[in-house]
Amino acid sequence: MGDWFTESFGEDYKIVYRHRNWENAKREIGAMMEWVNIPANSSVLDVGCGMGRHALALKALGYEVTGLDLSEVLLTEARSADPEYGVDWVRGDMRSLPFDCGTFDATVNWFTSFGYFVDDQDNLRVLQEMRRVLKPDGRYLIDYLNPSYLLRHLVPESDRVDEPTGLRITEIRTIEEDFVIKKIEVMPPRDDAGIQGPSRHYEERVRLIGLKKFQGLLMEAGLFLERVYGDYDGSEYDSESSKRLILLGRRTG
Repeated sequence: MGDWFTESFGEDYKIVYRHRNWENAKREIGAMMEWVNIPANSSVLDVGCGMGRHALALKALGYEVTGLDLSEVLLTEARSADPEYGVDWVRGDMRSLPFDCGTFDATVNWFTSFGYFVDDQDNLRVLQEMRRVLKPDGRYLIDYLNPSYLLRHLVPESDRVDEPTGLRITEIRTIEEDFVIKKIEVMPPRDDAGIQGPSRHYEERVRLIGLKKFQGLLMEAGLFLERVYGDYDGSEYDSESSKRLILLGRRTG
């Protein structure tokens, strides 16, 4: 088996995460980009853009947007939601961004699209690449889970049926060492003869990176941390009670 993200970010991913709300994305992105405070028409790179809901929200706010993802399946979905080709959709690995140095005014990384790698040097490499493609004093924003909050509010198991397809989706969540691991089973409905096809299984894992560790990684990558928010409403970060860990800063040097 390859890296989990090459296995999981395929056709079933679109079904498993169909419930994510595009309107909420627009509202949350609008609030956070006010914090980033860059002019309209600025160039923004969405690192790990997935199906494009955040990148399209950025475009609607007036930015020149590039969306990068490793999954061609998800990029195809993003392009289908962008008939006017307003966003430049690019396939690539966040550890080796396919852009020249100093290309973008800002990089953004939404909804815990970070910490995917077993080797922490790979996570550091992502930050180093974000810095490389930023213009001098370019801005970055990373929207991440808050490990302390997640540990206290983890839902061990959930189960639902996707109405358009009839697929049953079961998610089991555990903490192993410093990763949160989600094991997903996608079970097809029975056919007219009462026969049920084989289930499909996926795994997602994200490293639990707290503020102190992020501070060290950002410093090593050459990214200055200016402010930390605890949720999309702009509340101050509290290590115990905040739902999110949202990091805002700029390139140094």
